[in-house]
Amino acid sequence: MPVQPAGATVPAMTAPAASASAAVKRYGDVRALDGVTVAFDRGAFTAIMGPSGSGKSTLMHCVAGLDALTAGEVAIGGTPLSGLSDRELTLLRRERVGFVFQAFNLLPALDARENILLPLRLGGRDPDAEWLEQVIDTVGLRDRLSHRPSELSGGQQQRVAVARALASRPEIVFADEPTGNLDSRSSAELLAFLRRTVDALGQTLVMVTHDPVAAAYADRVLFLADGRIVAELQEPTADAVLDRLKGIEA
Repeated sequence: MPVQPAGATVPAMTAPAASASAAVKRYGDVRALDGVTVAFDRGAFTAIMGPSGSGKSTLMHCVAGLDALTAGEVAIGGTPLSGLSDRELTLLRRERVGFVFQAFNLLPALDARENILLPLRLGGRDPDAEWLEQVIDTVGLRDRLSHRPSELSGGQQQRVAVARALASRPEIVFADEPTGNLDSRSSAELLAFLRRTVDALGQTLVMVTHDPVAAAYADRVLFLADGRIVAELQEPTADAVLDRLKGIEA
């Protein structure tokens, strides 16, 4: 199946930004995902939570195409990942998916703007100038573009990483514990920027987190336990998330 380029007008745009159907992932005798079916709507912010070993990071990695399922299907937009060659999967991730990880993964020799544009340059693509300007303003980096990572705070470095993930105008952005290396103030700033990318730019965002305060920035929280979705919370508050986690872990 051919991979549709980012930004293309195709019927798949009516599908969820990403989805999983009866997703199973085994590591030896361990069933990390046990028949998960879920859809991530466009323009929404979803947090994934659960105890250690619940399968939350595995779910994100499989839906994002970073790991392959043992059984079931995942899709980005209307494109099932199981039918793609390695080259097509690499192209899909580059053009239609953004990633933000706990580690900032910035190149120290490049300034902020160069780091933001790096994936586009590696893919031989020119940025959409108007979109890039919106991203830079949304994450508040206008006065830091000429600074190298060593000249930026941890929170500013993570904002560069967010802008880099958004620069290609992906259909969906996956964030794996993005506040894990930040202090409380920088975490709050970053989460506010992530929330703004959804509200101001219409971005679709899926975030794995262990922090109820972080999850409260989302529109919806999914709770996993033993590789299954066991609860869901709409319009969460930190207290409601914490109460639900206590019930799952009890």
